Amino acid sequence: MIKVAVIGVGYLGRHHARILNELEGCSLEYVVDADAARAGEIAAGLGCGFETDFRNVIGKVDAATIVVPTVAHYGVAMEFLKAGVDLLIEKPITTTVSEGAALIREAQKSGAVLQVGHIERFNPGVSEITSRCKSPSLIEAQRRAPFSPRGTDVDVTLDLMIHDIDIILTLAKSRVRSVRAAGESVATDNLDIASAWIEFESGCVAHATASRLSSDRMRRVRLFEPDRVISLDFQTQEVLIKRKHGDGMETETIHPQPVEPLRAELGSFLDCVRTRKQPVVTGDDGIEALKVALKISELVKGRTHR
Repeated sequence: MIKVAVIGVGYLGRHHARILNELEGCSLEYVVDADAARAGEIAAGLGCGFETDFRNVIGKVDAATIVVPTVAHYGVAMEFLKAGVDLLIEKPITTTVSEGAALIREAQKSGAVLQVGHIERFNPGVSEITSRCKSPSLIEAQRRAPFSPRGTDVDVTLDLMIHDIDIILTLAKSRVRSVRAAGESVATDNLDIASAWIEFESGCVAHATASRLSSDRMRRVRLFEPDRVISLDFQTQEVLIKRKHGDGMETETIHPQPVEPLRAELGSFLDCVRTRKQPVVTGDDGIEALKVALKISELVKGRTHR
């Protein structure tokens, strides 16, 4: 049995704890949260222990998931990695590239598994479009959500857009040549809406937009290739393929076997802990997505502060 702790049991951490408590071959030993009442309530419901200081569980577990606010990722993760504890760190890996690189070095030094929680990689629709994508000339990604205080400690580029940046980098399979961006801070001191144009050395261009000020939710990506368009609705996991057919277009609808992406992600992490194989989303993957997200934020803030 793999002994596991969940560090941070706010909105998302609660789901980590629920799923880990259900997965076979895994023993949820502790939930940790600075809010003792919240940690105690969740621990009582799941039948595990709880702590308010993450340091108290180091040495008592084999693996942990880090679901604290992004600004705390580095400090918490480094302590676990130094002790050789295998980690899944929620996206983004850290708030700076240098911190992320330091975590990767420490994981290599201690031999710990380090996985980054880019959950959309485990959406079955992503597997469908990745296997079918050949040479896209244009990728469009839209992600919007109603305003919520959760996640506003960082720019929307790190909170929401980074999901699509990771998928775009996976699909483009090319080095980034240039980035252009625009955006604005409206409800918080950080960026709340952003739009970015990413050009790759292959000639592919991606346009990504993200907003946490919307009245509805949308999570969609479209790939344009010669004679066809492939689109994915991340929420329904439905894939549509429109192909040129005579003088018109024909449409194929694909409904992958439904999967709870977080369950698939955590199951994959535990498999890596058991087998010591490389995670689906490595620390390096996390840093590549972080670099682009930070570049977008930098460009937007440069425009707005002139």
